[in-house]
Amino acid sequence: MIKKLQKENMGKSNLGWLQSRFHFSFAEYRNPANMHFGVLRVLNDDLIQAKTGFDTHPHDNMEIISYIVDGEITHKDSMGNSETLKKGEVQYLSAGDGIFHSERNESDKILRLLQIWIIPPKKGLPRLYGSKRYTKEQRDNKFLNIVSSQDGNSDIKIYQDVNIYVSEFDKELEFEIKEGRQIYFVQIEGSSNINGTILDFGDAMEITNEDKIVINPISKSHILFIEMKK
Repeated sequence: MIKKLQKENMGKSNLGWLQSRFHFSFAEYRNPANMHFGVLRVLNDDLIQAKTGFDTHPHDNMEIISYIVDGEITHKDSMGNSETLKKGEVQYLSAGDGIFHSERNESDKILRLLQIWIIPPKKGLPRLYGSKRYTKEQRDNKFLNIVSSQDGNSDIKIYQDVNIYVSEFDKELEFEIKEGRQIYFVQIEGSSNINGTILDFGDAMEITNEDKIVINPISKSHILFIEMKK
């Protein structure tokens, strides 16, 4: 089954320095009927103005992935990590029993990122932090597995049983879905036809009880999807 989620129906916020599209109930968007999809708790599509950002704030018992769509993000945290990441690169942390961090756009251009929160398999797991500087070639006309579980094949490994894939493509791609698995799919840029359903940029899709997805780009496309157990 495929359920299309149009961007026009998602939660929105504009704080001036930050514009957000909320896929799930979060911050100013309160919707108890839309709290999560499987272990995916948050997916925010954020635009952060130059020389602004999220000042130091706490997290605990959540696995957080930031995928940079355009621009650059500077991360600092209470474990002593500090770095700047750019388009197509990924920053992640498992907050465990608590961590403080900041995420800022210190550049002169707008930063766009997808912030993804995954519910961990249990509370109080050891804290993790890391990043990966993926290249465009790694996601060009193929699926790049940017995040996996500890037992998976990605360079970035979190605790929860999920796989996150990205691709920038202009030809047909296929992905097989194993039994007992489901997908949350995001059209980041461009437009695509997925199993006969068209997504424009910013739209999303819940995919359940399907054995594969066939993705045909209508225009040059940039997508991200999260594969997880039901």
